[in-house]
Amino acid sequence: MSYAVKMSYKGSDAPEGYYDYTVYPLEGVWGLVDLTRPATDKNNWKYTIMIRQPDFLTEDGFRYFVGKTAAKKPNPQLARLKFVTIEDGPSCQMMHVGSFENEPASFSKMEAFCAEAGYRRASKLHREIYLSDPRRTGTEKLRTVLRFAVAK
Repeated sequence: MSYAVKMSYKGSDAPEGYYDYTVYPLEGVWGLVDLTRPATDKNNWKYTIMIRQPDFLTEDGFRYFVGKTAAKKPNPQLARLKFVTIEDGPSCQMMHVGSFENEPASFSKMEAFCAEAGYRRASKLHREIYLSDPRRTGTEKLRTVLRFAVAK
């Protein structure tokens, strides 16, 4: 779907305000199913996967391109796609380099940094922005932006 929007300038259906851009990286918002269980229990994790869309794309435009994609390449999962606007507030963010398994060490550094600055983590949710493709990048070179909301 994201590539249908990206390539729409080649046809007659480019959205109003279209500008050339690079398709944004895959993102995941991670949380816990049961807040009373340890955050280290992978069976307790839940997530939402998304790709940011350019600012010119409206909800109607999104629906149009989902329909266009479904007509070209039918996939029952396309019906599950949603257009959601997310506004992040104050956050702590860090570039994590290496295995996903080592992310807890980066989160510990982030939480220590926040505590020194008078902030605390606002919830158990966090966002990951995947800048590397794990199918093509060595584990030790994976780059992932880690972000969580903070409060005073």
